[in-house]
Amino acid sequence: MTRAVRVRAFFALAVLALSLYITLTVPVRLGLDLRGGTQIVLETRDSPTAEADSEATDRTLEVLRHRIDALGVSEPTIARSGDNRIIVELPGVQDPSEAADVLGRTAQLTFHPVLSADPGTDPGTETGTGTGTDPGTVDSDESGHPVRLGPSALTGADVDSAEARIDPQTGAGWFVGIEFKGAGDAWAELTGRAACHPAGDPARRVAIVLDDKVISSPQVDSSVACRTGIAGGSTRITGSFSREEARELGLLINGGALPVPVETLEQRTVGPTLGATAIEASARAAVIGTALTSLFIIAVYRLLGALAALALACYGVISYAALAALGATLTLPGLAGFVLAIGMAVDANVLVFERAREEYAARRKGLRSALNSGFRNAFSAIADSNITTLIAAGLLFLLASGPVRGFGVTLGIGVLASMLSALVITRVLADHAVARRSVRRRPRLTGIADTGKVRDWLTRRDPDLMRRGRTWLAASAVALVLATSGIAVRGLDFGVEFTGGRLMEYTASAPVDADRARAALADAGLPRAVVQTSGDGDLSVRTDQLTDAEAAKVDKAVGDLAGGAEKIRDELIGPSLGDELRRGALIALASALAAQLLYLAVRFRWAFGASAVAAMVHDTVILIGVFAWLGKPVDGVFLAALLTVIGYSVNDSVVVFDRIRELSAADRTDGPGDERKGTPFPVLTNTAILQTLPRTVNTGMGAVFILAALTLLGGDSLTDFALALLIGIVVGTYSSMFTAAPLAIELHARHNPPPGTRKRGLR
Repeated sequence: MTRAVRVRAFFALAVLALSLYITLTVPVRLGLDLRGGTQIVLETRDSPTAEADSEATDRTLEVLRHRIDALGVSEPTIARSGDNRIIVELPGVQDPSEAADVLGRTAQLTFHPVLSADPGTDPGTETGTGTGTDPGTVDSDESGHPVRLGPSALTGADVDSAEARIDPQTGAGWFVGIEFKGAGDAWAELTGRAACHPAGDPARRVAIVLDDKVISSPQVDSSVACRTGIAGGSTRITGSFSREEARELGLLINGGALPVPVETLEQRTVGPTLGATAIEASARAAVIGTALTSLFIIAVYRLLGALAALALACYGVISYAALAALGATLTLPGLAGFVLAIGMAVDANVLVFERAREEYAARRKGLRSALNSGFRNAFSAIADSNITTLIAAGLLFLLASGPVRGFGVTLGIGVLASMLSALVITRVLADHAVARRSVRRRPRLTGIADTGKVRDWLTRRDPDLMRRGRTWLAASAVALVLATSGIAVRGLDFGVEFTGGRLMEYTASAPVDADRARAALADAGLPRAVVQTSGDGDLSVRTDQLTDAEAAKVDKAVGDLAGGAEKIRDELIGPSLGDELRRGALIALASALAAQLLYLAVRFRWAFGASAVAAMVHDTVILIGVFAWLGKPVDGVFLAALLTVIGYSVNDSVVVFDRIRELSAADRTDGPGDERKGTPFPVLTNTAILQTLPRTVNTGMGAVFILAALTLLGGDSLTDFALALLIGIVVGTYSSMFTAAPLAIELHARHNPPPGTRKRGLR
């Protein structure tokens, strides 16, 4: 065993040992879409007296943290995002209306003397909005009658604690008991002045105002002496409260006032049943897809395929440990990305094994020498193809939000882990295997001592695929026309993430007729609601912005139709956030294409970079067009799939272009001296495609097994995601050979015309 092999083996063992330790001791944090709960995205807004800057947002966050602690939610998470956004996660909270109300209210609490109950007695009084900050401000009391309030004597800052209580002896019902700071001297003074007025006089009342609304204005008891007031530093707020109302008011007072107002931009609620179903379906798809992929590569590459399958298991452990160590949140799209990366991890192994097959067949090297050459010659293609995928993952992390951002993290970790698995772990296992004497005596057992059925077929036929390059480009143009016509004719069904609004999903024991559901919702005052049903009792309702009261009407209408239905998802997206996400999606796509073009222009000729980017645009438009024709939603999860397809598409193009570059270098040096052999560029391109086609077929099959399992077994939450990737892989495989390569030939011909002709076009 050489020193290099020993170093790689030690490194692989160290990484695996650390990964196993982390896997067994550090649990991965599941997103709310997997464990159930509510996520609320808030944004601070400027007020007349304060600016919603970073400092104000930090103070707001602390106030919200106190309110959340008072809610009693286990393991809540609250964090700032950017300068003025706050993300709150509440595991297990299935009715978000109470939480959203508690979190979103400013909770400015003030105590005022009541000057009179008849604003008309003072001609100089103006009817106000209930701010309660100026003498003579007119408001409505809890019964709706107008009152004139004096300036505030106390604020919420003077309150030490508040608690919802009930008085079973007097039967007064629920009230909020308040304890003041500093023994309540200001409270005693306020009530003492009110007590100087006779019983029944409106001025004997004290108004308690919350967020510019009078919630209680009780009379001071007749037993309280004038100018003595209520001593002891405590009081109670009454007002015919229910238990929930009294508890909510107590939470608001205890939490304190928000420094600036906040607006709810996004609210997502996922039932625990849906999360458990998604985990179970993804795990089942991962096991079946991985097993089929492993059997496929074992059948193709025999012993080395079995070692690659073992390396895949190691890859899974490393990826899981990396997620746990980084504290990353595993979301539903992230879980799908984790499963997808298993199929992508096969790519590097296939590249190496196919190059080793070529080396063994061309030069009749020994197994170890052919394997080392395979790793060495495949490294540039592996690096380039994975870097392009990392670019897409990085753009998802930087430009996307929520679950899609989690998908970018998972995909990036998966790509890095797959490179480690293929270039280190698989190499250590393969080096050890081919060094065995029993293996060297049976070279065909390794899987690299024969060329494979696909390569044998191509060698016998030797098809000239590039002879009809312009025909392939015409076919690609026709496909683009069909796709764009679907977008123009059918339009895109943008999800609620991009349009704003509310999406509610239900599951019922029996199927619900969509027309009956639309009629019932129209009767409930929602004639424009979009209703979709499935044969197994699932029903989704998408509307514009709804209040919680209107959402309750939808719940009742659906429940009456289905004889009872369980809400498994509730998403509320504000219009400003929808516009922002739509802009972010366009920026992400444009940035992905620009970044890929820049990288490929540096690594290859400009013609290769332009051709690869054109193929990516081709794949992107076709995928969007197919979803338009099928009427599938274009949402954040689709965006994650689209950017992944972009990365996968350029992978195939990079492998072909890397082989063209290698053949061109050999073409320049294989002639006598330094003479160029002068092989025509289309011939070099055709040769490169034929040489890399076995890799393309085997890699595509590995990914197809995983995606087919996700499509068929991944459940409703993952079906569209897997379907988009499945379409993208098929189209991307086609475009790398029949769009990018012919286009590169055309651009090369324009830039490098035959001797004796005049150059035209691009320079």
